[in-house]
Amino acid sequence: MRIEELRTLLARHAGPDWTTPIDGVLISRVDRSDPPAPSMTGTVLAVIAQGTKRLALGDKVFEYHAGQYLVASVDLPVTGNFTDATRERPALGFGLVLEPSAVAELLLMAGPGDTPRGGGAASTGIAVSDAQAPLLDAVVRLLRLLDEPRDRAVLAPLIKREILWRLITGEQGGIVRQLGLADSSLSHIARAVRWIREHYAQPFRVEDVARVAGMSVSAFYRNFQAVTAMSPIQFQKQIRLQEARLLLATHPGDVTGVGQRVGYDNASQFSREYRRQFGAPPSRDAARLRDTVRSPAGALT
Repeated sequence: MRIEELRTLLARHAGPDWTTPIDGVLISRVDRSDPPAPSMTGTVLAVIAQGTKRLALGDKVFEYHAGQYLVASVDLPVTGNFTDATRERPALGFGLVLEPSAVAELLLMAGPGDTPRGGGAASTGIAVSDAQAPLLDAVVRLLRLLDEPRDRAVLAPLIKREILWRLITGEQGGIVRQLGLADSSLSHIARAVRWIREHYAQPFRVEDVARVAGMSVSAFYRNFQAVTAMSPIQFQKQIRLQEARLLLATHPGDVTGVGQRVGYDNASQFSREYRRQFGAPPSRDAARLRDTVRSPAGALT
């Protein structure tokens, strides 16, 4: 069965940093169920071959398991973990970075009527579906190339395009197609997301970010909430707190300074919101994080 071969290939080629010799192809192997941790999704297809993963985005929770895939069409702040990973039966996953330019190229090549019509409004930035046989088959053939170095340069780009096409024409094709459309609502929200990530430490007005996105304030707010499951201010707070946690892992004795660097002028507010997010005040969490090595954010959702 395809899922069995997928597990075998993933287990054989899983490395310490999730990357592979094929550009944009990621493999994860997790041997234990750690507590939920924050990360950024990246724009990615993630297929689970073994285990179950649970992600929280704002007030939405997504769970996917062996034989299912998740698509993240915007780089979003999530909290997640594998819920049933052990050394004897590790969680195994495949990831493929989704490039808007590659999606756009396929859409231009498609004939009239080859792809379903997509709506104008932005849908959620994360979706989960069952992986159909043609998609799993393409993923397996791509991973086989890890054992065939001579064939990689020629065949890997072809199979990656096939995987993208399966996504574009599949159940979650709507959000994948919007990823490749320069004037889609999703692309406008993605622009705003990038702006907030780059300026997360600065206060802003929603009107200003709507202008960056090229949308009216009402349309921007509605679509931003649909894609991220958060308001723009809540999104900024998530980014600030995640960045603060990463900084505290290397600067555990400078809680006040870290709070100021991520945009908090009030130390009490920083401590209160940090504790609400991570379950412990910054100083105590910093001690716990001192020996923690940062995992590759967004490498495999």
